[in-house]
Amino acid sequence: MNRLYKTLICNKQISLSVLETTDLAQTARDIHGLEPRAAKALAELLTCGAYMSGCLKSEKGAVSITVKGGDNAGTASVSGDVGLHMRGYIDGSAEGRLAGGFMTVVKDDGFFRPFTGACELISDDVSENMEHYFEISEQIPTKVRIGARFDGEKCVSAGGVILQLLPGADKSAVKLAEEKAAAIGDIAADIAALGAEGVIKKYFASETDKGYTYITEPVYKCNCSREKISALLKTMGRAELEDIIKEQGAVSVHCHYCNTDYKFGEEDIQKLFS
Repeated sequence: MNRLYKTLICNKQISLSVLETTDLAQTARDIHGLEPRAAKALAELLTCGAYMSGCLKSEKGAVSITVKGGDNAGTASVSGDVGLHMRGYIDGSAEGRLAGGFMTVVKDDGFFRPFTGACELISDDVSENMEHYFEISEQIPTKVRIGARFDGEKCVSAGGVILQLLPGADKSAVKLAEEKAAAIGDIAADIAALGAEGVIKKYFASETDKGYTYITEPVYKCNCSREKISALLKTMGRAELEDIIKEQGAVSVHCHYCNTDYKFGEEDIQKLFS
């Protein structure tokens, strides 16, 4: 099940988001054939990406999170749009280690130039890194509790809670956000046992008694296609593509997000320029 719930609490001083992304995480694991620890890291990054995508306003809005770990740690990237169509991949380290490097976030709301923020990775924990990102790059006090649990190839649960202070929030809002975040122990266990709605009832029943806004269902959906790849290849020019075919027998393009290979032979290239 995939769900994203958003609402305002504490007299509209705190934005509350609760996500359940178990099916999203399972799809990502199946597409990429990941080991549990790598699958867990990607699932948590996809959950963060779904949250950020849910905050976009424009119909053309999009967001991407890129993580480049230090030393022998992993490299990962997730992307999403305003419709919560998510995609992602992780490579480098099968253990899913992400510490010691940097995280870059690009948000394009379709109105102005895209916003780009970055921060150093301070641990292998995705929640800690995201809190650090919001503090350093966006200067927005944010509490992040993201988690995922795998049993072999099966995603038992994935999801999270994000509490973000809005401009003008007073001390009571700061205290409430800290208390609520501290009360959440193992969010993956809570999602497994209760689901997203159960998490809302357990931790935020008194704050959401006036209801909450149901946004949508995040879904794993890559935006690549043979037509898009063809258009990109055409920009390379006919001569270069024909040289590649002479050397390699075909032009091959691999999409990391959906793990799909596209191959173009001599006849395909001729059609591109006919």
